[in-house]
Amino acid sequence: MNSIFYSYLCEVRRWLYAISVGAGICRLAYRLEHLDNLFFMKVGDKAPEVWGVNQEGKEIKLSDYKGRKVALYFYPKDNTSGCTAEACSLRNGYDELRAAGYEVVGVSKDGEASHRKFIEKQSLPFDLIADTDTSLNQAFGVWAEKKLYGRTYMGTLRTTFIINEEGVIERIIDKVDTKNHAAQILNDK
Repeated sequence: MNSIFYSYLCEVRRWLYAISVGAGICRLAYRLEHLDNLFFMKVGDKAPEVWGVNQEGKEIKLSDYKGRKVALYFYPKDNTSGCTAEACSLRNGYDELRAAGYEVVGVSKDGEASHRKFIEKQSLPFDLIADTDTSLNQAFGVWAEKKLYGRTYMGTLRTTFIINEEGVIERIIDKVDTKNHAAQILNDK
């Protein structure tokens, strides 16, 4: 789903919700309020096969990780404080994550060059997918409307999907502790 369509859908949803609440149509209001849930991947869903290209331009697919668990983490932007803390937590816990059978793959809207610089600066041992068109963000349902200082914009919801050896989503972490994310993945069963 492209971002223009999703933005339009969000606007229509807000408009219909306001009308339904004003008219006292509670059932419609409740359904519209939970419309976004239709776009989120859920536990038990099969992850998409094609994920995109990494920092080197190499295509990354689900089948590349067949037989291994994957912590696929979505983050808003390279070299920002929260995203750097999350990436460094995963870097510092990488050996433990690998010992527990996890591969780590990050995803943001940043391009390949930005990812290469981020990896080099922070010494990250895992791939970062350049989702510049937000297609993977949208497929997983993490490209959404956000608000900051009264400004509304589209952006990535910080979320980690734990994908099992068969490519099925086993767990979703949507309340990410950026400074302790590796431990959160390992301990949050």
